[in-house]
Amino acid sequence: MTVTDLPDALPGSGPRQRADGATLTAFFVIALTIIPARLVLKGLPLSLTPANLIALTLGLIWLLAHLSVGLGMAKGRAPVRTALFVYLTAMLCTYGYSTWGYLPADELNLTDHALVLILANVGLALFVNDGVRGVDRLNLLLKTLVVAGAALSVIGAFQFLLAWDPTRLLELPILRYTSEDSFVLERAEFRRVAATTGHPIEFGVVCAMLLPLAAHYGFRARMLGEAQWRWWTCAALIGAGLMFSVSRSAMLGIIGVGVILFFGWPAQRRKMVILVSLGFLVLMRLLVPGLVSAIWGLFANFGSDDSIRYRLHDYVIAGHEISKHFWLGRGVSTWYAPKHQVFDNQYILSTLEAGVIGVTTIVVMFLVAMYSGLRARFLSTDPATRDLGLTLTACLVVPLIGAATFDLLSFATITGLSFLVIGATGSLLRSVRAGSPADPPYV
Repeated sequence: MTVTDLPDALPGSGPRQRADGATLTAFFVIALTIIPARLVLKGLPLSLTPANLIALTLGLIWLLAHLSVGLGMAKGRAPVRTALFVYLTAMLCTYGYSTWGYLPADELNLTDHALVLILANVGLALFVNDGVRGVDRLNLLLKTLVVAGAALSVIGAFQFLLAWDPTRLLELPILRYTSEDSFVLERAEFRRVAATTGHPIEFGVVCAMLLPLAAHYGFRARMLGEAQWRWWTCAALIGAGLMFSVSRSAMLGIIGVGVILFFGWPAQRRKMVILVSLGFLVLMRLLVPGLVSAIWGLFANFGSDDSIRYRLHDYVIAGHEISKHFWLGRGVSTWYAPKHQVFDNQYILSTLEAGVIGVTTIVVMFLVAMYSGLRARFLSTDPATRDLGLTLTACLVVPLIGAATFDLLSFATITGLSFLVIGATGSLLRSVRAGSPADPPYV
């Protein structure tokens, strides 16, 4: 787990580093973004994706490493770790409450499965928080995430432009599909694609989370006098993927990102981003006629949109069901389609399944992570690190907005990405604090 210098492998090469927390988490990033979310491992009693299995392994490594002081796992106070523990405690209380009485066999199996996934995601976030040591190693992990996001967007582009699904080439002998649903939906005569995620909305929201990170590394490279084109290429690909999802949730998410970043960016960068964004929209309008107009129509026809009306008519049913298990809910994942009415709102669904206590801990967990990003920005004197703190905070605005427009935590890719970024804010704050005389050093 510790980073050590090893002999140079090749003449003229720099010092190599032993695999550490950032390296191990990078494998999770690749599995999460490249392997289709509908592909799960064969031979297991639960449906687990390779990313789920890696996350569970990282959580186990985190637990075992904390039993020792010499394995490189950070200790000491950490707001994100505390928030994750509170969230996990609330979910365990909900699980105990829901399984104490009678649950139908199908709902019991689903809540058992949900608990395993919760443990995996919390373990992932804890591992990133404590196991990714130093801003340089965190940058390696986040750069891997940006490149993987660009590859994800390329897959989406093939689906959108050519109606060809490259994910069929990624089916390995140890994996099986949970469903044979089409990767394409239709909206305003355009294909809505999902790439390797579970739904076009999820794909768009994932791109909205990754786009500010790609822009950050483009600006960072410019600041350091390094090659910028690779990061701006990634940003362009991710931006195109966002458009190809034809998703209102994605657009609302990127608007939320823009609000946060514009408050923290210097005026010159704001002007540059506005001009580049307008140029990008003009280019998309020329390359894919009608796409920009279709996306604009999602908001221009807001009052008459069938999907909006469908979301709003469920609230009476939701209120009645929530009142039955107000504090701890009826059990995570026990309310599912087609057995029950679908709620395209994670806040309503979490209140129903995990109660007021559960949904509160979810929101607080995100807010604490955002605080950690902003706190790291405040404490750091390095411009690139300060910008990274702001960027990670902006990224977490996307799932908070998306949770109001669809059942976000029901989708594996965006859930895994959200917990990874939550852990990344904790890692950044710890790394910055380690160099701040105002805070005690972390072991």
